[in-house]
Amino acid sequence: MPKTATLTIQQWGNSLAVRIPAAVARSAHFEVGQEVEVTTEEVGVSVKPVGRRKLTLAEKLEQFDPAKHGGEAMETHPIGAEVF
Repeated sequence: MPKTATLTIQQWGNSLAVRIPAAVARSAHFEVGQEVEVTTEEVGVSVKPVGRRKLTLAEKLEQFDPAKHGGEAMETHPIGAEVF
């Protein structure tokens, strides 16, 4: 569900700035250090990530196919020097 927030534009040096609240940043999948593209619209601006975003763990698990990826990767019994 999209998050919204009412923010105040503030002075930052010779530029203007807004802080993106954590809940909005999480909803937009923004991360510290991530590149974004800021585009002017007829009224306002839009901020979009550059390139593909990282998938969440839930999204990665949803794409996992045991038949394709070989199923269980861990041995279930001791092997080699592990045997006592």
